[in-house]
Amino acid sequence: MPGGRRAGAHLPLSLGLPRVAERAAEIGASALQIFSDNPTSWRRRSGPPPDAEEFLSRLAELDIAPVAIHAAYLVNLAGPDDGLFERSVQVLRSELAVAPELGARYVNVHAGSHRGSGTEAGVSRLVDGLERSLADGPAGSDAPMVVLENSSGGGATMASTIEGMAAVLDAAEAHGIDGRLGVCLDTAHLWGAGYDISSAPGVESVLSEFDEQIGLSRLVMIHFNDSHSPLGSRHDRHAHIGEGRIGTAGMAHLLRHPDLDHVTFLLETPGMEQGYDQVNMARIGDLAVGRPLTPGSEPALEPGPEPALELEPAPRL
Repeated sequence: MPGGRRAGAHLPLSLGLPRVAERAAEIGASALQIFSDNPTSWRRRSGPPPDAEEFLSRLAELDIAPVAIHAAYLVNLAGPDDGLFERSVQVLRSELAVAPELGARYVNVHAGSHRGSGTEAGVSRLVDGLERSLADGPAGSDAPMVVLENSSGGGATMASTIEGMAAVLDAAEAHGIDGRLGVCLDTAHLWGAGYDISSAPGVESVLSEFDEQIGLSRLVMIHFNDSHSPLGSRHDRHAHIGEGRIGTAGMAHLLRHPDLDHVTFLLETPGMEQGYDQVNMARIGDLAVGRPLTPGSEPALEPGPEPALELEPAPRL
């Protein structure tokens, strides 16, 4: 990868933690994103998984870092419902508590939806939830960072624009917690929100706006996904690299951008358990050096198991 930057993928826990680390290495990943527990349940395990120590050992042996935990999908810190808010705070606290046990530097969380209460109320609620979630969590320079993810803009979601994300970070600064927050830009979400990143000039425009309003140093992760959704549709349908509407020109420019050496690129593309994790990792390598994309196609949508793709071991990115 250019500049020695790191790239990886979100891999499923169904493999088992040690095997997740090994699979990351097999597909050429140098970074990793996982769920710490069931992403569609409020219930969290009381401690780290029993194979956490072996996982940490495999990560070190294989030089897989950084690791990001993606918070449960149910978390919404921006909405007006008190019960949902309290449960969301508890889940995010849990994710932050388990992060050191899994070697995770980042805990990625969606900015959430204000559910009709309005953007101003949503920002206030979100920052209050972040402050409460961080209050009893690990502290210090090695503490996990909460990474806020932009949205595509549907369903009254927060931070679908760079200006909206900046407003959240400004409010967090007033609460003294901005130093523990970073930003993740999801390319499919940017596209759905109306940011045309299909070309080099479009990418430059987005990064310039982000640097002016937030600062590129705050950008720590990019979810590197193509999109099936139309530009500005406010929809979020991830696609394999090079098989969506964003295409390769802008994505390659983003991947190679000289100001993003500090950023970790992570795939959230479809079919990870059917071998498409390796296809899309290979395509990151293809874009990085300007060669034709590794062949592969969309997994069938019919129910039932998909055959695993047989590929040679991938070079490290």
